[in-house]
Amino acid sequence: MLRANLNDILVYLAIVDAGSFVAGGQAMGLTRSAAGKAVARLEDRLGVRLLNRTTRTLNLTDEGRIFYDRGLQIVAAIEDAEASVAQQGGKPKGLLRLTVPDAFGRLVVLPLLKQYLADWPDIQVEVSFSDRVADLFEEGFDLAVRIGVTSSDNRLVSRVVAKYRALLCASPSYLAERGEPSSIEQLSRHDCLFFSSRAQKQSWRLRDAASAWTKVHGQSRLRLDSGEAIRDAALAGLGIGLLPEFLIAADIEAGRLCHVLPGAETDEVKIITVYPTKRFLEPRVRHFIDLMVAKLAT
Repeated sequence: MLRANLNDILVYLAIVDAGSFVAGGQAMGLTRSAAGKAVARLEDRLGVRLLNRTTRTLNLTDEGRIFYDRGLQIVAAIEDAEASVAQQGGKPKGLLRLTVPDAFGRLVVLPLLKQYLADWPDIQVEVSFSDRVADLFEEGFDLAVRIGVTSSDNRLVSRVVAKYRALLCASPSYLAERGEPSSIEQLSRHDCLFFSSRAQKQSWRLRDAASAWTKVHGQSRLRLDSGEAIRDAALAGLGIGLLPEFLIAADIEAGRLCHVLPGAETDEVKIITVYPTKRFLEPRVRHFIDLMVAKLAT
């Protein structure tokens, strides 16, 4: 009985993915009638309607959407079980498609890719350098590397692979003109360079040794959608930025930027990998994540 239930669930998932009983049935080697009966059996067992049918459209009910999402988790668990046996010790091969933040990708990911390609000669890599949050399913990426951005999509798995300090910084020219803040409260009188995009808006949380966490509301006349652009704006004397240490360490060492409020504690910047759960974790993806963890931990 359990096997029959699972078959009906798989038919239901195929129908939703295909958008019709005919196409979903064909994907499972069934007629339109057999596919419809599988969904009817499923609805009878659950006691709810999963799909609203009309002559032209097929729409999920609220219960149908919940059941579809849980069904994907079942399929992912089965694929992971198979992969844990079939792919154990498997060598990475094929094309790895990555989307990575622009500055982090160039400064940190590219050196890792050099070692990755040297270690695994059967691998090819295609990389998109962009600070926007890409849709892994629609755009066909195997893996996304994101800075501080998790996902509420239950079709995706998120894993923190590294953490960096975030530092407040500004150019010597800006501080000479506007003065250097001596407390977190004084940031409210300064031009703050916030990250802002359609999918993410940055907020700053800071504290010193004697206070609780404080959310900073500085003047925000210039908002940018790229960490590299915020760095460039800070270098140009346009305000104070809060950026991960890997991006500005060389500028601070060279005196192009100054570390503002060095005694203040900031939130850590988390580097997160995101990949789909619907497929098993292929060796090419797993080995690249393992390389990131091993190298970025230090």
